[in-house]
Amino acid sequence: MKRFVLLAAVWLAPQMTGAVQLSDYLPANVDYDPSIPTPRSVLGWEVGEWHVRHDLLVQYMRTLAAASDRIHLEETGRTYEQRPLLLLTITSPANHSRIEDIRREHLALTRPGTATRPLSDMPVVVYMGYSVHGNEPSGSNASMLVAYHLAAARGPEIDRVLASTVVLLDPSLNPDGLSRFAQWANMHRSKSPIADPESREHQEHWPSGRTNHYWFDLNRDWLPVQHPESKARLGTYHRWKPNVLTDHHEMGSNATYFFQPGVPSRRNPLTPERNVALTHRIASYHARAFDQQKRLYYSEESFDDFYYGKGSTYPDVNGCIGILFEQASSRGHLRESIHGAFDFPFTIGNQFTTSLSTLQAAFENRQDLLAYQKEFYDSASSLARSDPVKAYVFGDSRERARTYHLLDI
Repeated sequence: MKRFVLLAAVWLAPQMTGAVQLSDYLPANVDYDPSIPTPRSVLGWEVGEWHVRHDLLVQYMRTLAAASDRIHLEETGRTYEQRPLLLLTITSPANHSRIEDIRREHLALTRPGTATRPLSDMPVVVYMGYSVHGNEPSGSNASMLVAYHLAAARGPEIDRVLASTVVLLDPSLNPDGLSRFAQWANMHRSKSPIADPESREHQEHWPSGRTNHYWFDLNRDWLPVQHPESKARLGTYHRWKPNVLTDHHEMGSNATYFFQPGVPSRRNPLTPERNVALTHRIASYHARAFDQQKRLYYSEESFDDFYYGKGSTYPDVNGCIGILFEQASSRGHLRESIHGAFDFPFTIGNQFTTSLSTLQAAFENRQDLLAYQKEFYDSASSLARSDPVKAYVFGDSRERARTYHLLDI
């Protein structure tokens, strides 16, 4: 298997000057519809100049959805602090006109013997989830750029992608934590950004924005499913059964950028080899994108693919390709590191880059991903038939509450 290592020789980090432009993020030679609102037109400042609060993120996504026939926005739930959990379904207008048919045809791939539509006629489904840890905010801030690009880009290429792809974009997996951290980073931001890691801006107090309202790590709740954020997310997941799921995180500031596969010896043995092969194939798209930008990255040298209760591994036991992204964190707006100082827009740009490389990989490998999903469920059904264990009996008439709560999970 090919291993992706540090190929770039220089850390090319744009420095925070207050003059970051939307064009600094967007791919070159793409025409954008001027009638689609940019983030600046709603926020009043460019993405990356400040940390976006969740209410402003929601305001931008609602404004964008109202202006674009490529986006359907829905509220899937509420956090403990009554912040809305949003889902943007992004695809071509033609697909939107028959979106329920597309969803039912897609779900048939997971129900052996019921699929009738040829794979060549079916869109691939990509779930993009950002910042389940609220103080790892580059993902949620990048989600505005992803949504804008998919809504405003014009031309034959984006038309082909949207005709063959359904994007389920979750801009903030942890709204309460994101807002908690944004307030901290913004209230301590100086007019001239301070890169010293000992500055107050970089020393967030406990409880940090990592967790939700009850200080629970939502990236450990994919199996227990105890919190409203997780219940909404898992509801969307099983309503669609996506082919690829992205999980955008941050890590220590002296790192670079990581994407899966993780350490080979730390993979769950139940994950099929075909899953690993497809993860490697998708990884080549991220590597190519970073090579073109001369930015540092690595893969297979840290992080595990073992515990199925995390966002990047839960999909692996559900016929999907889960992908973890880890960006070195600026913590605030500008940060010193062993690679030199780098700023918040740089971290956002990297998350945006891998969002687009994921979409390109899913589009170009659409039929292979759909075929893998179908084969996964066909083989699971076959294995179940050959297993001598046919059922488990559980429950206790004297402990009916326990039985109820087990079924609820």
